[in-house]
Amino acid sequence: MKGIVFSEFMDMVEEKFGLETLDDLIESTSLKSGGSYTAVGTYPHEEMVNLVIRLGELKNIPISDLLNAFGHHLFDTFYKNYPGFFTGVSHPFDLLEQIDNHIHVEVKKLYPDAELPRFETHRHEDSMTMIYRSDRKMADLALGLIEASAKKFNTPLNIETTLLKEDGSEVQFKIS
Repeated sequence: MKGIVFSEFMDMVEEKFGLETLDDLIESTSLKSGGSYTAVGTYPHEEMVNLVIRLGELKNIPISDLLNAFGHHLFDTFYKNYPGFFTGVSHPFDLLEQIDNHIHVEVKKLYPDAELPRFETHRHEDSMTMIYRSDRKMADLALGLIEASAKKFNTPLNIETTLLKEDGSEVQFKIS
């Protein structure tokens, strides 16, 4: 997993819970990296899983809620740092349709070894079906990104989530 994801997670923890919690999190989690991440580095996905689980334990917050909050945080970071991805976008559906065929293509140019989730979208007249696929099983993070896009574009959305694979590696979002 790319270091930028870890760096942004650490930023979110510090913003939401404070520097003391961030220090406690790093010190109390078994991390091969020692908790030091660079944006361009690559780190084991298991470290992110361990960090999220440990933060949930420290703050008594469900993992799904933490991942969702992280999705919101990431969206804000992407919006601020990569404005080109949002040029000409006025509706969340426009953005969601671009993830695999435009945004992830550009990400791969910057980080060729990035292992990205796959998003398959099917747009209907006033709704969209989006299939999330990833061995990392972080659909709650994707949900947070979707919700944050709705907020940014001031577009109320109803989002229904259905597990397509019991292990969470494939999830369907029905968005209207």
